[in-house]
Amino acid sequence: MEHAGPLSGIRVIDLTAMVMGPYCTQIMADMGAEVIKVEAPRGDDTRYISVGPEPGMSGVFANVNRGKRSVVLDLRTESGAAALRELVAGADVFVHSMRAAAIERLGFGYARVAALRPDIVYTHCYGYGRGGPESGRPAYDDTVQAECGIPAVQEMLTGTPGYVGTIIADKVAGMTAVYATTMALLHRERTGEGQEVEVPMFETMAAFMLVEHANGRLFDPPLSPAGYPRAVIPDRRPYRTADGYLAVLVYNDKHWSAFVNAVQPPWAGPEFATLAHRAQRIDTVYARLAETFAQRTNAEWLELLRALEIPAAAVRSLDDLFDDAHLAAVGFFQSVDSPHGPLRFPGPPVRFSRTPGRIAGPPPRLGADTEAVLAETVRRNNGAGAAR
Repeated sequence: MEHAGPLSGIRVIDLTAMVMGPYCTQIMADMGAEVIKVEAPRGDDTRYISVGPEPGMSGVFANVNRGKRSVVLDLRTESGAAALRELVAGADVFVHSMRAAAIERLGFGYARVAALRPDIVYTHCYGYGRGGPESGRPAYDDTVQAECGIPAVQEMLTGTPGYVGTIIADKVAGMTAVYATTMALLHRERTGEGQEVEVPMFETMAAFMLVEHANGRLFDPPLSPAGYPRAVIPDRRPYRTADGYLAVLVYNDKHWSAFVNAVQPPWAGPEFATLAHRAQRIDTVYARLAETFAQRTNAEWLELLRALEIPAAAVRSLDDLFDDAHLAAVGFFQSVDSPHGPLRFPGPPVRFSRTPGRIAGPPPRLGADTEAVLAETVRRNNGAGAAR
């Protein structure tokens, strides 16, 4: 059955690898785009970095490349480059994650691609913008986390610099590439103009981190060092209870008043009565709340806090997500048949009333679609030429 998502009818040529770019194009595939993943003969490195049912089909690769078609081309050869030029001629979007000099050497910089398809949306996914001195440097999630301040923020919390436990830079930059590309498609829909889109991971993460952490540095002269105090104090952590851990945010004045009236902690005096007062003493607030939450069990606290409509949740594991009652009720996980057996994917988290997204299909084996896609492309381009 044809996928009728909001990007139905959009053809994407995907020269990305690892996670940032493939996550971008995976979202586009879930939303109905036809994504043709062009791989070198060895394939995307993520095929080999984690467990999987067969060589070249790791879990990481499978998740960020589901629903795509794999075409193997050696772009260092004239035959491979010629085949890619044919693909470009019939495409709406071209996405790559090579450094700028590398894609230019292969003959697929923006100017050459736009000469083949003038209205194409051409998206670069790489480490650093071309206008700065770091342009051309290799970038991975860990190095970008370091440069955008994440380990320094973690040091404020734990005393030791550290990465967060997810490849956050890759994923945030990948999502940024999705919205940037679709904005360019909207412009093309309105004007007929294609354009070049640049999504550098470092600048993306600098913007992401400074949403709240710019704080007093927004002003000239600065009113404070960069950093949002509530987010970086060591006591900001899940609270230990009598039998587990809870995340609780007794934050605004409504929550605070309800909590104090119900629990009546002896330390909650007038110096904590307003949000402004608590913000000035946030380290003390967290320390006192930690002492209070240690006195009851998870279940006891959750029953009370939910009755008071105070945000609270038990700390759970990643594996717990696969058995979560809410995710099951909203149909979050979607099963897809594949040559390796059923695959249970986390589906698109957003909902469209008219054009819903869905998992477009299983991940492709390396080069599984090369012959079919190239044959289709020749017929398609010949038909378009005849129509003109």
